[in-house]
Amino acid sequence: MTGRRQHYAHFYGLLPVPRDDRPLVMVHGNCQAESLRVLIDGDPSPVRTVRVPPVHELTDADLPHLDRLLAEVDVLVSQPVRDRYRDLPLGTGEVLARARRAPSAVLVPIIRWAALHPFQVIVRSPAGDPPLVPYHDLRTLTLAAGRPALPEIPSAEAVRGVRDLSVRELTVRQERHGSLDVVDLLHEAGCAAAHTVNHPGNAVLAGLAARVLSAAGFPGTVVDPGRTLLDSVHTPVLPQVLEALQLDGRPGAARADWTVHGSRIADSAVREAQLRWYADHPGVAEAGLARHAGAAAALAA
Repeated sequence: MTGRRQHYAHFYGLLPVPRDDRPLVMVHGNCQAESLRVLIDGDPSPVRTVRVPPVHELTDADLPHLDRLLAEVDVLVSQPVRDRYRDLPLGTGEVLARARRAPSAVLVPIIRWAALHPFQVIVRSPAGDPPLVPYHDLRTLTLAAGRPALPEIPSAEAVRGVRDLSVRELTVRQERHGSLDVVDLLHEAGCAAAHTVNHPGNAVLAGLAARVLSAAGFPGTVVDPGRTLLDSVHTPVLPQVLEALQLDGRPGAARADWTVHGSRIADSAVREAQLRWYADHPGVAEAGLARHAGAAAALAA
């Protein structure tokens, strides 16, 4: 028995699904989905949940276990997942179709928020993730690609431009998929909105969890778990960014270094390691700049 199967013991049938008179909710998606499940299942909760592997870890061998769980699910909470994801029937619509009980569905967005980290981007590449942190910095990408350097300290207009771009992109995705809205939650959370561009803070996740319960018809209280969710990586935050966004910086909100699994890493060390990695993986920097041309243009203005 592997540690992974023990971690997802209810999903793999090693332990029975908890049963009582509350509806069973399954949350389908990436790491944000599991954090959302934790909050939905907090004490007290009007629903019960089961921890399931993130969608990018599911394999063909997991499908029978998924089907067994879906046979009992009353509500599917899902991020938008495309059909034939990783060549498996794991798209949102496909998962709903596999469920024999026709559960109700609540769609939640995949949250990306660049306001606090205007240089940070995600680049999917066959080369995998860069060293030290699984994120790219547009300033480093421009250096690696031999392009004109971006300002190390962005102007206030550039910071707000990237924030507005992030709002537009998130709004478009929400409207396209018919998912719940989180833009106001991100604004309200201020300097605590996100640890990285794809790791929202507890306040954002808790607000979304409350909206999920309400949309599912089971309004209830969402209680903070007393620990920081999505805590693996914390990105540096420039004080000039907080000032440009007119955010009152709480102690520690502005930080010069990374925190990765509890250890501090200097931003300069990340840049040096990633520049060497880009040199060993030609084309990645150029692809990243093409993918995020809008943010790079906003920062260069």
